[in-house]
Order: sequence, then structure tokens, then C-alpha cells
Amino acid sequence: MSKNTVTARFRRVDVDEYDENKFVDEEDGGENQLGPDEGEVDSLIRQGNLMEALHAVLKNPPINTKNQNIKDRAEGLVLKVLSAFKSSDIEKGVQSLDRNGVDLLMKYIYKGFERPSENSSAVLLQWHEKALAAGGVGSIVRVLTARKTV
Repeated sequence: MSKNTVTARFRRVDVDEYDENKFVDEEDGGENQLGPDEGEVDSLIRQGNLMEALHAVLKNPPINTKNQNIKDRAEGLVLKVLSAFKSSDIEKGVQSLDRNGVDLLMKYIYKGFERPSENSSAVLLQWHEKALAAGGVGSIVRVLTARKTV
């Protein structure tokens, strides 16, 4: 008749290992990312140089780090800089950023929407309006589909 074909040997083969579309998460060494320099940003805000403070706070984002405290500290620092801008200066601040800077700003804006604080939503909405005008809908799509968050 027939041989015993109830073997389970085939179940031990990892078929995903042979899939060409298999995703492998690459480690980018986020351990040394400390986020923006808080002292530098605070001194720029005190001097009234808000454009430089905006560039400084977006200069070293903690994207690859897994330390949530560093990400929260950077988010608070960005919100502090965004709140210091006058409504009339927001557009100039957004226009001074390149495309990646606008995308990073959008990431922080949406991160701020996740945990609103007192009066932060109004400030973030003003920034969102200007960042949307500069980056377009593509900026929102890039932020919402990005795997690496701030």
C-alpha cells in the first residue's frame, strides 16, 4: 500500500528565510544619538534668535534611538522653540527649512498632537498650516508612513 507520509519534518523549515521580500530591520546605531543640545537652544531663544534655535533643535533628531526619555526631551524642546515664535514669524521659519527639515518638523508636530499640553494644540495647528503649505500633502504622507519616529 502506501508508506507512512505523516511526517512533520517539513514543518521545521523556515520558509520566510527564502522569501526575497523578507524585511530585516537594520540597526543604525542610535545609542549615541542624544538629541538636540538643550543649552545651545535655550541660549538662542534667550538671545531672540529663533530661526537659529529652530535649526539647532532640528539638527540632531533622536530618530534611531530606542530611549524614550531622549525622545520626550527632544519633543519638549521642539515645542518650546515653536511656542516662542510669533504668529507672523512662523511662515519665515518654515520657509527657511529644506524638504527634510519640513518633514522632520511635521513629525514633531504630529508627535505633539499625540500628547497635547496647555495651549500647545493652537501653536501646533499654526505650524501645521505653514508646514503643509511649504511641504504639501507629500510631507504628511512621508511622516505618516515613516518607520522611524521622533
